[in-house]
Amino acid sequence: MKALLIAEYRDGKLLDSVYELIAFAEQMGAESSLFLVGSGEALPGFNGDLYLADIARHGEFNPEVHKELILGVAKQLQPGLVVFSHSSYGWDLAPRVAFGLKAAQISEVVAVVDGVPVVPVCNGKMRREVKAKTELRVMTLQAGAFGLPEIPATAPQVIPIDTSLSGRISFDGYEEAEKGGVDLSKAEIIVSAGRGIGKPENVAIIRDLAKALGGEYGASRPVVDAEWVEHNRQVGTTGQSVSPKLYVACGISGAIQHLAGMKRSEFVVAINTDKDAPIGEIADVLVVADLKQFVPVLTEKLQK
Repeated sequence: MKALLIAEYRDGKLLDSVYELIAFAEQMGAESSLFLVGSGEALPGFNGDLYLADIARHGEFNPEVHKELILGVAKQLQPGLVVFSHSSYGWDLAPRVAFGLKAAQISEVVAVVDGVPVVPVCNGKMRREVKAKTELRVMTLQAGAFGLPEIPATAPQVIPIDTSLSGRISFDGYEEAEKGGVDLSKAEIIVSAGRGIGKPENVAIIRDLAKALGGEYGASRPVVDAEWVEHNRQVGTTGQSVSPKLYVACGISGAIQHLAGMKRSEFVVAINTDKDAPIGEIADVLVVADLKQFVPVLTEKLQK
């Protein structure tokens, strides 16, 4: 099976998400080729063909033109998979490509089981395996779900591509969202609350521990969705990405969306009643305990 992997440029830079695409293709046992609208001066490490369109001519965001370029490469390669990152670029372009190829689309893939993609359901509380009815499948991958142990040192074989289509969209640039409240990306110590805290009143337990450690407190998406904590303290793919020296996860099971937002933490302590919770796989220390009992005792010891 062949896979066409769609890499991304943003603000003139190649995104590292390309290596997540490569890791996914390896798990699928697919022979990979890359597609990129970018520059020959910044190419990924990759042992294979790279179909490169000039970013100066076609722009970072031009869905009609990028779709046309991808369809042209797909017609030549005849892949079984066309794979995007589950990003704003992928959200916009994947459905267009799927429609153009008359292929099924599977969004937000987080794992592979025996060659079958796995996606989250029930707000990430459960997972299901998805089998498409078409041989050709278009997929988007959740950020952080796949990764290579090291970046390939080999350079790709570049194949220039072009199209005369100009498109109807004019891309002026990116506009950053206004930042309100605390900026967790600058915090060296973060204590985060998950669904396991039980009720909104227990947010105070997490806040007190963060204060005792000299850090900030954050939260997972379910806690924010329940309006127990304001959105500007959410950690994860739909919140803030953080890289503190110490990250303490309290009652957080470890959904892939949350892990993607804190995986660059230097040292991770997880407090959970479930010793098999996914967060334990990345934690440096796993405390199997009821956080409502353990955290106040820890806080008191630190205060002394």
